[in-house]
Amino acid sequence: MKYLIVGLGNVGAEYALTRHNIGFMVLDFMAKEAEVTWRTERHAECTEIKHKGRSLHLIKPNTYMNLSGKAVNYWLQQLNIPVENLLVVVDDLAIAHEVLRLRKKGSAGGHNGLSSIEEHIKTSEYARLRFGIGNDYPKGQQADYVLGNFSDKQLEDLPAVLAKAVESIYNFATVGIDRAMNLIN
Repeated sequence: MKYLIVGLGNVGAEYALTRHNIGFMVLDFMAKEAEVTWRTERHAECTEIKHKGRSLHLIKPNTYMNLSGKAVNYWLQQLNIPVENLLVVVDDLAIAHEVLRLRKKGSAGGHNGLSSIEEHIKTSEYARLRFGIGNDYPKGQQADYVLGNFSDKQLEDLPAVLAKAVESIYNFATVGIDRAMNLIN
């Protein structure tokens, strides 16, 4: 069985440790643990992890956040992966910092990366792992907040939550979305 695991973020060193790049951070953590390396392919950085008889194809779109759907649609088709085997890892302002929520489907909720995916694959019926980044910003400063770096304290605490996110991804692929949701939510 094949799965497409997508981490959302923006390319470039200036975005590397920003809250909006948590999807990239989760997949980088996962790849490092699995000792696999990234390669540049069409529309994305890609790697593959074999886990319990499953092939997890990890991608980090290099199209920038607002055009993520182009990469997702391309790789779903290229790898012939059904949308029910798609999981998108994304930052979420509406969830407290470091809280994870796994969902079968949902709305874009104003997230430009998710909006782009829905526009390109023509459905919102795909799984997403929402990584809470909190909403501790002054009114009107949302963009600065999501594109801002994590605090030193948040970075210190991040590895434990990244590990939990990786565990959730493996559960999605091995026990299915419903059981994985029960385990993480």
